[in-house]
Amino acid sequence: MFSCPHCGGEVPDGAKACPECGSDEKTGWSESADADRLGLPDEEFNYDEFVKREFSGRKPVPHGIHWFWWIIAILLLLVIGALFFKFK
Repeated sequence: MFSCPHCGGEVPDGAKACPECGSDEKTGWSESADADRLGLPDEEFNYDEFVKREFSGRKPVPHGIHWFWWIIAILLLLVIGALFFKFK
C-alpha cells in the first residue's frame, strides 16, 4: 500500500488507479510516487544541517562509573561485612 500523491488515499501495490479519486499515471502519479514516499534524500539534501538537527542538544554519555554508584557499592560492602561479622 502507498498513499496517492493526489488525494492521500491508500492505493494497493500494483493498482492501476487510486480507488479514492481515480488518479492514475496519466492524471497524477507514476512509478516515482512509490519511491517518493520513502523520504530519501535528493540533491538538495544538506547533510550538515541534518546532523545538526538530529544530534544537537544531547549530552554526551559519561564514561566510567558515576561517583554515586561507587558510594552505593561501598555502603553495600559495609552492610554485608557488618552482617557477616555479626552472625559469625
